[in-house]
Amino acid sequence: MRVLLTSVGSRGDVEPVVGLAVAVRDLGADVQVCAPPDEDFVKLLARAGVPLVPLGPSVRSVVAREKPPTPEDAFRFAAELVAARFDTLGTAAEGCDALLAAGLMPAGARDVAEKLGIPYVFACYQTYGHFPQDETAWEQGAERANAMYREPLNSHRAALGLPPVDDVRAHVFTDKPWLAAEPALCPPPEVEDLVQTGAWILPDDRPLPAELEAFLDRGEPPVYVGFGSMGAYVPKDIAQVAIEAVRAHGRRVLLARGWAGLTSIDDADDCFVVGEVNQQSLFTRVAAVVHHGGAGTTTTTARAGAPQVIVPQIADQPHFAAKVAELGIGAAHDGSTPTVDSLSAALQVALAPETRARANAVAGSIRTDGAPVAAKLLLDTASR
Repeated sequence: MRVLLTSVGSRGDVEPVVGLAVAVRDLGADVQVCAPPDEDFVKLLARAGVPLVPLGPSVRSVVAREKPPTPEDAFRFAAELVAARFDTLGTAAEGCDALLAAGLMPAGARDVAEKLGIPYVFACYQTYGHFPQDETAWEQGAERANAMYREPLNSHRAALGLPPVDDVRAHVFTDKPWLAAEPALCPPPEVEDLVQTGAWILPDDRPLPAELEAFLDRGEPPVYVGFGSMGAYVPKDIAQVAIEAVRAHGRRVLLARGWAGLTSIDDADDCFVVGEVNQQSLFTRVAAVVHHGGAGTTTTTARAGAPQVIVPQIADQPHFAAKVAELGIGAAHDGSTPTVDSLSAALQVALAPETRARANAVAGSIRTDGAPVAAKLLLDTASR
């Protein structure tokens, strides 16, 4: 049996399908992943030993500029992605028994599956924008999806002899979507036929770099600060604000460069800058994690039992921030632009002994079987 997985977006959009790919392979099926050609993703797929089929333009080139993408950038990127999916997926999916799509609105994936006559599955990593919650926001979301994707989608469908689509979002999401999220952090909405598999976690057994190990061993556990793939979205002074706020609590700082290219503000030995590392291992050894609140980072932190401070920037991140605060495993910063005082106040909550105790308790309930569960469901779908 052979399946094709595809996702476009940040690291948090691509890594889950790599975790799923490994689980599918473990069940004896052939699998490949279509994802953007960013160096981060090339290395990620190579580490997992999963074939990568490059799809569309680099994502980092769009989101890691000096300024966030403009509406014009978004419309242009949407059209490029639709064209790339019809082209790349159309070739890669030949001979496959199923196609699963996740990440940034995968318009074009279901259409390729339809043309080839194979099952199609849509999966999301959180509920924001994917299920009806606020009626007005839900309708506005459908209008935006149609405005960005309907014309290029229907143009390519017509070229394949397929009828036009009226509601792009409903077409892409299907009437039986999968929710690849941790239930404790992302409770399922009351939606008929929803399949919640649990988060798709890619196991990571890489050792930490020797210099990082030495830094960790030199003193008390530091506070990790990182904003992942946010790039241009994070405030320009976020590194300075975060370092000063952490130091105000007498803690050392572990600063992640991320797509924003964060760097230390001085040569003091209480701050260490890291690149891409094994967060699953690292987060078990820190005092707290300050981050943007992406689904992947939130789940990894919760699983490690580390208290967290979420400084949400876009999309689903305020929802995860609120959930972390509700569970008592960390603090939600009010707004996307912290000051030293406001971030220090949030850290006060996260570094409290009771928050650590609660984070440890919740860690024991985090599911780790999401990818194997989804892999079996996918192969069952393909065989039917």
